[in-house]
Amino acid sequence: MKLQRKNRRALALGALAVSGALALTACGSDDTGNNGGGTTNTADASNIKCDDASGQLLADGSSAQKNAIDAWVKQFTAACNGVQINYKGGGSGAGVTAFTQGQVAFAGSDSALDEEEVTASKKVCTGGQGIDLPMVGGPIAVGYNVPGVENLVLDAPTLAKIFNDKIKNWNDPAIAKLNPDAKLPDLKIQAFHRSDESGTTDNFTKYLIATAKSEWPYEGGKAWQAKGGQSASGSSGVAQQVKQTSGAISYMELSYAKDGINAVQIDTGAAAPVEANVANATKMIAAAKRVGEGKDMALELDYATKADGAYPITLVTYEIVCDKGNKADTLAGTKAFLRYVASEDGQKILTENDYAPMPEEIISEVRKTIEGLS
Repeated sequence: MKLQRKNRRALALGALAVSGALALTACGSDDTGNNGGGTTNTADASNIKCDDASGQLLADGSSAQKNAIDAWVKQFTAACNGVQINYKGGGSGAGVTAFTQGQVAFAGSDSALDEEEVTASKKVCTGGQGIDLPMVGGPIAVGYNVPGVENLVLDAPTLAKIFNDKIKNWNDPAIAKLNPDAKLPDLKIQAFHRSDESGTTDNFTKYLIATAKSEWPYEGGKAWQAKGGQSASGSSGVAQQVKQTSGAISYMELSYAKDGINAVQIDTGAAAPVEANVANATKMIAAAKRVGEGKDMALELDYATKADGAYPITLVTYEIVCDKGNKADTLAGTKAFLRYVASEDGQKILTENDYAPMPEEIISEVRKTIEGLS
């Protein structure tokens, strides 16, 4: 739901770990290729319960969470071989469109549904509407490939100028001022952005709007609006371009920033620049406010935070389902998979794959909501 929505209520999110969570067992599956870094799966699959789940689940959406989905699906299908899950990972925009057109059992989006999308969802959710269930957290790493530079610090105005084609070279005085000890090369900046509609783009530009509005005179949204730069499709696409292009920089979910890609540290005005890692993203999410109403659990993040150790360019990925009116032939499988994803074991997999689990006070509410889906 939009952040301007009335009756916002703060959600106290003190507990950051899921290790003390109430373990609800579940069942789930999905099988898509891994286009990012490798995933690990050490959670105990023996706790997964398949119940009456069977058949095929089609899903689409956020590419940022695809590595997490791959890990979840591997565990889920090992226990529940009667369910097949096909998660396309075509981007948040594609996922929401597929959901509102009734083409998928659930969608993944790094941005909560807006008013127009909720209205559209009512046409396919008989007697209900689409709701946002926060399942995955993670830092949006600003990945770069600059030979000889391994510890790069940037702030919001400098990032805005880079992606707005105002800073064109890596030895620019603005970058040098933030990195006095670095040997910055006389090398052209190659900035890449997402070509597809992306919740990662939405969250990245929300950060720039909140912290460097004078340098970023654009509206927010899933579609890239600035001029200049180059584009690639999906998180894996921009990561591949950074990896193979000297002087490149882009934004991507952290699990894609590896194998030759370094991640920028962000100068937020805190005591020290903040690294893109799971712990720092979890600290950011822990300060979020719940702005969704009813069963919707959309969150508002403070992108302008200056809290020590809070990584500001962080996203929350939502699994989007109908609160009522889910298709009868996919309801059992959807609930089983989401129940597993929200379980203690499911959330444990996130940390193992460079994602941030939801704080306990969020995920416990998600679990209750899943049980009430119909």
